[in-house]
Amino acid sequence: MPLLLFVLKENAMPKMKTRKSAAKRFDVTGSGKFRRRRQNLRHILTKKNAKRKMRLGQGAIVDGANAGAVKRMLPYA
Repeated sequence: MPLLLFVLKENAMPKMKTRKSAAKRFDVTGSGKFRRRRQNLRHILTKKNAKRKMRLGQGAIVDGANAGAVKRMLPYA
């Protein structure tokens, strides 16, 4: 029986690898779009007003021009 499993595995396509750095940065919404964090909220915060920092703290949707690249990096998302 183990020989049969080996033959089936040999003919199977290889698994696609997920880019782990992208997997940590993007989430998938319920509708299939990708959610991302905004930039500019790590340091030099004293010169940014509260309204700007609050807006930067909210997530954003990945633009359509970049969605294909993110989809390729996350094949199982």
